[in-house]
Amino acid sequence: MNDVRILGTGGYVPDRVVTNDEVGAAAGVDDAWITAKTRMRQRRWAAPGQATSDLATAAGEAALDAAGVRADELSVIVVATSTPDRPQPPTAAYVQHRLGAAGAAAFDVNAVCSGPVFALSAVEGVLARRGGHALVIGADVYSSILNPADRKTVVLFGDGAGALVLGPAGTGPRVRHTALHTFGDLSPLIEVPAGGSRRPPTADTVTDGQHYFTMVGREVRRFVNDHLPRLAKQFLHEAGAVPDDIRHFVPHQANGVLLDDVFAEMALPHAQMHETLEQYANTGAASLLLTLDAAARQDAFRPGELILLAGFGGGMAAGFALIEW
Repeated sequence: MNDVRILGTGGYVPDRVVTNDEVGAAAGVDDAWITAKTRMRQRRWAAPGQATSDLATAAGEAALDAAGVRADELSVIVVATSTPDRPQPPTAAYVQHRLGAAGAAAFDVNAVCSGPVFALSAVEGVLARRGGHALVIGADVYSSILNPADRKTVVLFGDGAGALVLGPAGTGPRVRHTALHTFGDLSPLIEVPAGGSRRPPTADTVTDGQHYFTMVGREVRRFVNDHLPRLAKQFLHEAGAVPDDIRHFVPHQANGVLLDDVFAEMALPHAQMHETLEQYANTGAASLLLTLDAAARQDAFRPGELILLAGFGGGMAAGFALIEW
């Protein structure tokens, strides 16, 4: 990867705190059940009328402030999301306007929970051509597409946004390498069945609940266990690193019990795994950057340390980034 530097991070979550007992009531489960299955204790949900672009803008502002970069210095804004404000235009266009970044190209990436890594890889090429700075945001409002009675999904998700400001060669953490994978044959494992061109919205699709998020949980878990450790080892080899080199592991915050199993399989003997899932649950495309920002603001990273980011989710997709702090 070209010498792209991280100049600042940012994050945002809505004010509303939703406890396990509250989210579990309609689904017929309680705090003890949810905690045992997921290690999640609460999550944040957007207020009525609060959309993905609102969360993304707030996280972007925080990252720009941390980086000391003005919005009018941005060349590109990429929003990774699978819960856009509307099917059209891109959510990034709203963010660009609200930030006052009129000179920036703005577009969305939908690789579901792996989206931020896909976005990181995409902006490398844009920066190489346009120069300047890039703002990468992962943001989702999953509370807007959850079936309140589906205990397999409604207990897992929260709303939030995380962001990075990237710039040209210089000082600061360096994005050393990225890798992207998609397994399209497994795409039915995670989907929203209706609302697009395959099954346009009708009164019947709404009545049947086909606009809700669905997930085949057992098969998703199998995908992660079978693929993520193997792909991560392959990625480190390609990046010129070995497991012993990694000091920090920042995974997508899918499920705490699942992450414990995956981390053990990853065999990263000197790495600390960072989590935000107990407070924020699974925030979709936000979770990687929101968790990275939380750790950075706690001064968890030291100069020269290697950080492995691992995203995985719908598509099915997986994305990895190696950051030298």
